[in-house]
Amino acid sequence: MHSFKDIFEQYSWNDVQQSIHRKTARDVEAALSASRRTLEDFKALISPVAAPYIEQMAQLSHQLTQKRFGKTIQLFAPLYLSNECNNICTYCGFSLEHKIKRKTLSAAEILQEINVIKQHGFNHILLVTGEANHTVHVDYFINAIHLIKPHFSNISIEVQPLEQEEYEQLQRTGLHSVLVYQETYHKDKYKHYHPKGKKSNFHYRLETPDRIGKAGMHKIGLGVLLGLEDWRTDTFFCALHLDYLQKKYWQTKYSISFPRIRPAEGVDISGFNITDKELVQLICAYRLFNEEVEISISTREPETFRNHLIKLGTTTMSAGSKTNPGGYSVDENSLEQFEISDDRSAEEVAAVIAANGYQPVWKDWDKVF
Repeated sequence: MHSFKDIFEQYSWNDVQQSIHRKTARDVEAALSASRRTLEDFKALISPVAAPYIEQMAQLSHQLTQKRFGKTIQLFAPLYLSNECNNICTYCGFSLEHKIKRKTLSAAEILQEINVIKQHGFNHILLVTGEANHTVHVDYFINAIHLIKPHFSNISIEVQPLEQEEYEQLQRTGLHSVLVYQETYHKDKYKHYHPKGKKSNFHYRLETPDRIGKAGMHKIGLGVLLGLEDWRTDTFFCALHLDYLQKKYWQTKYSISFPRIRPAEGVDISGFNITDKELVQLICAYRLFNEEVEISISTREPETFRNHLIKLGTTTMSAGSKTNPGGYSVDENSLEQFEISDDRSAEEVAAVIAANGYQPVWKDWDKVF
């Protein structure tokens, strides 16, 4: 197999969708009692017929997560370096057609932001940008990592897809993980949401995790934008992608994120909703399917819901997030990528995690171990 594209092409969106909806209660029960769960089991667990089993799924998910990760929740802060973007994406506040004030942080401004983030105790940082190759390119990222590395033990990025050699360069510079979301695996509809820019190339984006894996990156983060298309079908393809990557790049760690579409300036939101209950079902289904995968929940989700997710399989949470470049100290009014739902401080989130009997972890293992 050359890349995930070869496997992806063997499936049809409509067939997968029908197959999920054909699952029966017996299929769900078989999946719940299996010792190792297959992709077919995953389909059963995300199917409509699994709804009455969510409580059972949640208990299992809790047990499996505790067995593998203990009672810990890793905390991280996103640092938005730039809202410049060459793409038009119909659901994003940074999209090129929005006439907004664009900003890319300078070295001095990055250090200013780091200073504030460090005061909250963070040791994990996620660098985020729009996709603008002329300003936020590999050299910019390398420079940013050099600035940030002395202050954080763990650096991740969520930026435009890059070439394998570029990932290799970043990995040598000290980058730990790369998050790249397909947004939707619905190939026929993908272009509708991404009409212009490099991001409109479905297959280039689809093969990005392969390039990251070949570059020997420590961790790869996957996900779909929940609410763009039918969440069940989309997440099946994401699970298929995860399954393939784990077998091929078995030394790499993996994480799954669950971004739901949020309001943003000038953005029209489609009608494929996913309810809180369905999101719980989905998170538990992932944990039952894969005991090793890290499960990350962002501040897109409201406070009470995030509190509820602490015991259900979550291993990583952002806290005190700003989704605008310079939002922590430099330019607090620059445009956000999307609206935050949980606006508690990092300290408040950590206190709630502790009150639930879990340990908030600010720092990962040292690189030397």
